[in-house]
Amino acid sequence: MVSRRNFIGGSGAALLGAAIVSKAGAASLPEAPTTTNVNMQPPPSPPNGRPFTPVMTLNGWSLPWRMKNGWKEFHLTAEPVVREMAPGMKANLWGYNGQSPGPTIEAVEGDKVRIFVTNKLPEHTTVHWHGMLLPSGMDGVGGLTQPHIPPGKTFVYEFQLEKHGTFMYHPHADEMVQMAMGLMGTFIVHPKDPNVMRVDRDFVFLMSAYDIDPGSFTPRVNEMTDFNMWTWNSRVFPGIDPLPVRMGDRVRIRFGNLTMTNHPIHLHGYHFEVAGTDGGWIPTAARWPEVTADVAVGQMRAIEFTANRPGDWAFHCHKSHHTMNAMGHQVPNLIGVQQKDLAKRINKLVPDYMAMGSAGGAMGEMEMPLPDNTLPMMTGTGPFGPLEMGGMFTVVKVREGLARNDYRDPGWFKHPKGTVAYEYTGDVSES
Repeated sequence: MVSRRNFIGGSGAALLGAAIVSKAGAASLPEAPTTTNVNMQPPPSPPNGRPFTPVMTLNGWSLPWRMKNGWKEFHLTAEPVVREMAPGMKANLWGYNGQSPGPTIEAVEGDKVRIFVTNKLPEHTTVHWHGMLLPSGMDGVGGLTQPHIPPGKTFVYEFQLEKHGTFMYHPHADEMVQMAMGLMGTFIVHPKDPNVMRVDRDFVFLMSAYDIDPGSFTPRVNEMTDFNMWTWNSRVFPGIDPLPVRMGDRVRIRFGNLTMTNHPIHLHGYHFEVAGTDGGWIPTAARWPEVTADVAVGQMRAIEFTANRPGDWAFHCHKSHHTMNAMGHQVPNLIGVQQKDLAKRINKLVPDYMAMGSAGGAMGEMEMPLPDNTLPMMTGTGPFGPLEMGGMFTVVKVREGLARNDYRDPGWFKHPKGTVAYEYTGDVSES
């Protein structure tokens, strides 16, 4: 049994060493549920405690808890995981409870939370609760506010949630390796009053970047700028969940940035409000309208809009290289260079060789052999042909007739007659 007397010095983290935990002590730990499901998991309504409307984690899920003597108890397990980035490609990452990012933790302002963290990594780790107001000894900076969590050990973090908002969790131990390997997650604190800032649909995801050579499975952790897999919740298009939204819904989308650069996140079809940061909610009178919210490294943003325009609306990072996959960065620009004769000669040596780039870089309709475990640079097919996208891209699908809690993909939008761009043949539509 863990009590406050077990806590080590002033660190505030209790050590449940595997060698010193009795069977009774091990049985006192809450379950550490795990999943490798890559689809968005609709969370159940809160089974106990204060009520709240759960968030939807793109390609992820929310961590269950148990109530014990007034504490909400969660159990995170840091461990190596295999994450499918999109059909056809998997990566060896580090995560929590079977996935990278780990499960979203959801609780309510005023809750007392107790979070058990078991380390199944090959090196020590910690957990920092990014943006949280808490005692220094619970802040998770290895060597500064607590001892590192050795492999095979379990530590306990205890604190009361002082402020509702959007936060993250990630290690503050060997960060260059551990965050580059995908060790991170989201922490949502809901307001005490469920009617405060209430929305109908509330989505969340984290941005991360990886350098994974085609044909390989493990990221290069020493990379600083030259990444080739730009991900939302360690997924790339076409593997990122769409955001199904019912016409008339008030929608909130929360996103955090744990990459090495900023990301201008752009939504088509709407003017949204920038409603919050990881420092707190922006008062209604101080919010500003945007179609693009720039998110710096280590920041979170929450945007809100009312879904009153039906359709399939692109939602993506506006840095064009961040909407591509597995891109080589040393490719010369061959626009205007005639390669026909050269291609014939090379084909005698390399039968699958294709001349590309003479008229631009479009490759959406090309079918070419790829190394094992990689993805086309641009991919995806929509109702009108190739989408030519990858990386940080998905679609907000606004529809009439969706049920309140229906998050299934509604398919492609059926455009009303006269509302699709068309080829000019000498006449224009008079409708």
